[in-house]
Amino acid sequence: MLIQARGISKSYGPVAALGPLDLDIPAGSVGLVGPNGAGKTTMLRLILGLVRPDAGSVRVLGVDTSTHPLQVRAQVGYMPEHECLIPGMTGVGFVSYMGRLSGLSASTALSRAHDVLQFVGFREERYRRISEYSMGMRQRVKLAQAIVHDPPLCLLDEPTAGLDPQGREEMLGLLRELTKRTGKSLLLSTHILSDVEGICDHLLVLDGGRTLAQGPIKDLLSLGDSSLVVRVKGDPSRFLAALVSRGIRAERTGPEIRLARPPGGEREVFEIARETKSQVRHLGRSLQSVEDLFLELVRKNGNSAGPGGPGP
Repeated sequence: MLIQARGISKSYGPVAALGPLDLDIPAGSVGLVGPNGAGKTTMLRLILGLVRPDAGSVRVLGVDTSTHPLQVRAQVGYMPEHECLIPGMTGVGFVSYMGRLSGLSASTALSRAHDVLQFVGFREERYRRISEYSMGMRQRVKLAQAIVHDPPLCLLDEPTAGLDPQGREEMLGLLRELTKRTGKSLLLSTHILSDVEGICDHLLVLDGGRTLAQGPIKDLLSLGDSSLVVRVKGDPSRFLAALVSRGIRAERTGPEIRLARPPGGEREVFEIARETKSQVRHLGRSLQSVEDLFLELVRKNGNSAGPGGPGP
């Protein structure tokens, strides 16, 4: 496992930000999602060894983050959500400077800076001051500084934040190439669930500092194979009552009715619709995307918040 946590918890004064929980995050591309205040930012800080857990332990690449935080950070690249750039420096000057801070020699840091800036699409722009960069260029420089020391693991906090559609697709393309070309592992923290679906193989969902789900995305989505979601024109209450009378587990969630797949499958749903004089407007699997999965998990956990930005 890339990252392992056992019994970790973290509080800030009276506020419990995370845990207690156990985590097993494999190598590859992993999406970290959750509503505001779910504990995502605290999780990243624990992985980087910037804060210590109140209880339990976190190991990254086999190294304990509490006892050897510098050793962990030497092997991890971090692309923060918030501004971390130095406006008066040039792109190549900043990235090489970050390489020096990561332990590279001056000559190696400069050589690596040119390599990673070329990778993110910079040509002569690398010699311009960062204060002159667009938002898309700033995000690409932030990615470059995260990989300048060639770490096996990169933590990416909202890498497409503030980007227009073209800039977002360019960033996602870079991340896909990064994993395929170099074999690096990524932990992507974002509230854009389609980004997770397009980049990641595994998923970790947090809510209220607890784990709602973790595992391969395809396996988590397959949990929806035994349930359906239906919308009807007519009296949803009558349709729901008819489902329940046949022993089918069902519940109403707004305009939709979620139900366990009946023995007769979709055909039985249409039979009940005819009996109750209802018109089926939509019938499909309960879980078809990461967004469906996320909303279902949060709904069951009783949290109405969306998958917003970082919480404590």
